[in-house]
Amino acid sequence: MRKGILIALAAVAPLCAENIVIRNANIMTVSHGTVKGSVVVKDGKIAAVGEKVMEPAGATIIDAGGQYVIPGIIDCHSHIGGDGSINEGSVSVSSMVDIRDIINPEDVSIYRALAGGVTTANILHGSANSIGGQTVVLKMRWGKDAQQMVFEGATPGIKFALGENPKRAGNPVGGGRGAATPTTPARYPSTRMGVEDVIREAFTEAKAYKASWDDYNGLVAKGEHPLPPRKDLKLEALKEVLEGKRYVHSHSYRADEILMLIRVADEFGFKIRTFQHVLEGYKVAKEIAAHGAGGSTFSDWWDYKIEAADAIPYNAALMMKKGVIASLNSDDAELMRHLNTEAGKTMKYGGATEDEALAMVTLNPAKQLGIDNRVGSIDVGKDADLVIYDKYPLSDYAKVQKVLIDGAVYFDRDKEISAQTQKAAEKQKLVEKLKQQAQPAAGRGGRGGRGGQ
Repeated sequence: MRKGILIALAAVAPLCAENIVIRNANIMTVSHGTVKGSVVVKDGKIAAVGEKVMEPAGATIIDAGGQYVIPGIIDCHSHIGGDGSINEGSVSVSSMVDIRDIINPEDVSIYRALAGGVTTANILHGSANSIGGQTVVLKMRWGKDAQQMVFEGATPGIKFALGENPKRAGNPVGGGRGAATPTTPARYPSTRMGVEDVIREAFTEAKAYKASWDDYNGLVAKGEHPLPPRKDLKLEALKEVLEGKRYVHSHSYRADEILMLIRVADEFGFKIRTFQHVLEGYKVAKEIAAHGAGGSTFSDWWDYKIEAADAIPYNAALMMKKGVIASLNSDDAELMRHLNTEAGKTMKYGGATEDEALAMVTLNPAKQLGIDNRVGSIDVGKDADLVIYDKYPLSDYAKVQKVLIDGAVYFDRDKEISAQTQKAAEKQKLVEKLKQQAQPAAGRGGRGGRGGQ
């Protein structure tokens, strides 16, 4: 059944990009202000942007009629598409598991995010572990299989977590979901100090593991043929962190713990790529900026648990003004559909400019994920990941009209609405068919046996 659904979806999904010209648009480039004119898309890339452009012969024309075009929205913290639980909460360090392996391309949240203008998302492991699983960056190529959704060339990541979640997961004393028994004791850690210790111990092991491989590779380079060290998948991912080949995205709330992880990272010689949520980031923004980390936060979520008591809606703007690359994330499939209006809130809370606000959900998360050379702004040579809104995109009243990914239209509101009648009719036919199939079975059950009891 799942295979059949995938084939059906793939049949209607865009197979290749075509040359497209979006005319008569207010183009909010993010990188160089708003331009009134056209965007030319050729071979999946942005070929030209401006008031006057050369239009390729035979290109498909989309007349925006004064509507708005922005870069595709990028969510730096999402869990959509994760098939089943996204927390391997049985251990404190689960760096051997990979969220990429359980992506469900049929998750309807992917399509709903797409319909909300999201074209790229960082899909993370959960926050039950001090060091969690490996992460993956996806493009919302609805109708493609899981592998085809993976953002090609994006640097892989790994999820860390500080505070309440990792210290209480599996720990009944700390209010977690686990239950201690004589054979299954409460999982360490159960304190914030323990979380730090788990991270430091893991990197002490990873440092020794890296040294063993460096020694081995050095001997091979000299022409010797020693036996290689035993590969450890848990430490392999952390070795990549030490080598700068894997980004660290850390769940965090409190200022003291943010500083703690910065100190641990400095001690072992790696960088935190982003502090996620980072609700007290405004308190230590200078230190975050000095470390070179980004901050991916909420617009105005606070006081939903004790760690969030000191959160303020000015957080994103204050971090930005202190030199932190700041973005707004969803961590929620519903919120993900209107990140454009979340960005608008930074203009009210913190006085961000129009471009600064829009960058919070486009260019800045692209920088945090190391993909800003491909996406995040409307510039020549970048991927044609574009969203057309009927009204000013930072307004509550704006609705997505079309979404392009790699120059192919993956969402079209007009076509979606016009197809609703046909889809409803097809659904009703399937319902009637199921009812007809169920009637004989009900009749057989009524003649005796288990069905008559």
